[in-house]
Amino acid sequence: MSIQVKIIQSSSEMEKAFQIRTVVFVEEQKVPMNIEMDEFDKKSIHILAKWKNEDVGTARWRKTSNGIKLERFAVLKNFRNKQIGTALVKFALKQIEDTEKIYLNAQESVIKFYHQFGFIEEGSRFYEANISHKKMVLKKK
Repeated sequence: MSIQVKIIQSSSEMEKAFQIRTVVFVEEQKVPMNIEMDEFDKKSIHILAKWKNEDVGTARWRKTSNGIKLERFAVLKNFRNKQIGTALVKFALKQIEDTEKIYLNAQESVIKFYHQFGFIEEGSRFYEANISHKKMVLKKK
């Protein structure tokens, strides 16, 4: 397969992840930089996806008082619809013990994407960085 996903272990890999997030969230979606890069970056586990040896996607997760929160899924525009987002979610879920509650705040445009992994919506629509979201929780099998 042309997609590899790994846990970030160096500052240069972290820099690549931040570059991807900046392009996707700050430049494309107009999320202010001070919202995108937050205090949770230091406490999170970050992952990086490569497509044919090029860094093209990233995500992170962290422990919260509500369980494990998946966040910051980003794939560069030219590499979307190549199963990179799917690879990122599957990799993250494999790394996390299923004893924990797993949840995320999905932009409304990608709610259907997360359904395929067993996530279901919970609660009402809300806005983060002027983008409509819904909380989604992984349904235990």
